[in-house]
Amino acid sequence: MSVRNIQTLFRREFRAYFHSPVACVFLVAFLILVNFLTFRVSSFYEVRQASLERFFMWHPWVYLLLVPASTMGLWAEERRTGTLELLLTFPVTLTETLIGKFLAAWAFMAIGLACTFPIVLTVGWLGSPDFGAIASGYVGSLLLAGASVAIGAFASALTRSQVISFVAALSACLLLTLAGFEPVTGLFASWAPWLANAIAACSLLYHFNALCRGVLDVADIAYYLSVIVFMLAAAHLVIDNRKAS
Repeated sequence: MSVRNIQTLFRREFRAYFHSPVACVFLVAFLILVNFLTFRVSSFYEVRQASLERFFMWHPWVYLLLVPASTMGLWAEERRTGTLELLLTFPVTLTETLIGKFLAAWAFMAIGLACTFPIVLTVGWLGSPDFGAIASGYVGSLLLAGASVAIGAFASALTRSQVISFVAALSACLLLTLAGFEPVTGLFASWAPWLANAIAACSLLYHFNALCRGVLDVADIAYYLSVIVFMLAAAHLVIDNRKAS
C-alpha cells in the first residue's frame, strides 16, 4: 500500500468537494443547525452554565442527516457515470482508493466541526468551562463523524443510485444511534438489563456520550475505529465482487 497514492487520491477527492456546491451547502447547513439547536432549542444562555454539553448532544442527530447526504456519491456516482472502471485501471489498489476517499470525506467533516470554534470562545468568555471535557467532546464528535462517513461509504458502494445510498446510510446510522438512546434502552432495561447493556454497547450514541463526559476511554475510541475498519472492509468486499463480475 502506497502512502503517496493515498495522498494523491485524498487531494483529488477533497478538491472535488469544493468544486461543487456540496461544500458550501453542507458547511452552512451544519453551522446553522448546530447553532440553532444549541442556542435556541436548548436555551443555552438561560441555563447559565459554562458547558458545551448542550452543544455536543445535537451532533449525532445533525450528522444523521448531513453525513449520508455528503457521502452518498462517494461510490454511487462513480458507478453511475462509469468512471469506477476507469479509476480502478489506474496504478492504485482498491484499498488505497477506499482509504483516500474516506479520509477526504472525513477531513471535510472535520472542517465543518472546526468552524464551530466561536462557540468554544463564547463559553470561555462567559465562564470557566472544563476545557478537557470540551476537547474530549470534540474528539468524540470527530470519531462519530468518521464512523458515519465509513457507513456512508459502504452504503454508497452497494448501489449506483445516490438516493438509495442516502436512505441506506441514514437507516444504518439511525439504527446504530437509537440503539443507545435512553428511551430505547429503557424498554429492555426493566426485564433484561444485560440485553439493554449489550445493545447500548453497539451504539454510536452510547460511546459518544461517554466521550462527551470528558473521559477518553480506550474502549470508546476502539469502538469507533472498529466501525470504520469494518465498514471500509465491507465496502472493499462489495466493490471487489462487482469488479470481478
